[in-house]
Amino acid sequence: MSTSATTTTEGETTKPSGTYECGCHCGYIKFSVTLSPPLPEYEVVQCNCSACTRFGYLLIYPDAANVKWHNNGRFRCAAYQFNTKGKDQLFCPKCGASLAIDFRDVRKPHTYGISARTIYGVNLDELKYKKFDGINKVQPVGDLSGHYWDEGKEEMK
Repeated sequence: MSTSATTTTEGETTKPSGTYECGCHCGYIKFSVTLSPPLPEYEVVQCNCSACTRFGYLLIYPDAANVKWHNNGRFRCAAYQFNTKGKDQLFCPKCGASLAIDFRDVRKPHTYGISARTIYGVNLDELKYKKFDGINKVQPVGDLSGHYWDEGKEEMK
């Protein structure tokens, strides 16, 4: 992990940031994430929706430009889509580790929801958490585990 704050030619200091090496359990997928503020000051989102609960996500939300996939890592990821199929839940096809959510078609600018659990050497007990009631606030509301979106009928099954 590295942290930095820079000074522009006009003498203004930019916000501090930190760069973190991340990856799956087996090492098949590796990437780095730059966060501002750095992780010790960042509020990690602890969502209670069915996906975050079952995949173990503790999410940080960097712009895609601040995520660097190593060795073609993004294309090595397996993807799972559910509900309206607007975003990819990314995981390692070798070890099964949940890595991230790709919001490319949902959020502009392109954003990832990276699981803080993927950060090498992270101490989850030292993070600041912000709870989010996704089970009641993300449409359609409710526990979606065991259900799927029927695109032809445009309804949950």
